[in-house]
Amino acid sequence: MNVTYEIEVQNEADYAFSPADLEVAAVLVLTSHDAEAGSGITIVVTDNESVADLNRQYRGVDAPTDVLSFPMDEMPGDSPYLGDLVIAYPYASAQAEREGHDLADSLKLLVVHGTLHLLGYDHGDDQARAEMWAAQEAALVALGVSPEIVPALENGVPDGPES
Repeated sequence: MNVTYEIEVQNEADYAFSPADLEVAAVLVLTSHDAEAGSGITIVVTDNESVADLNRQYRGVDAPTDVLSFPMDEMPGDSPYLGDLVIAYPYASAQAEREGHDLADSLKLLVVHGTLHLLGYDHGDDQARAEMWAAQEAALVALGVSPEIVPALENGVPDGPES
């Protein structure tokens, strides 16, 4: 059975990336976790300043980051809207360049990571992190992206996917 999802990609500054690649990454995660048909996600790709403002407002961190996830409560009678992902394109681009990774693959990682958060995954403790990283690795492999692309967040480096 082919399940459909409502994935919207907003490119706020006409950044150079393939929205279809981001949609494919989100759909793969949703499908592999049996998300309800019609579930929706909005992926906003924006500038560092906008993400820094959100990071400050919602996480108390006065700095940009690569990706933020904003889970949404389900509205009665509606198709489930899972929430929003907000990606700081300049931050992600600099991170990919610094790590020596393809930017398209890095953006897929951020969508996978953020979508897992929207589905309830977290990395707040060792067990939760192990579960999330296993799901993340499985998605990356299915997308043809090397799991080696994951920044060293597990080792305490603050440049890994955030949320």
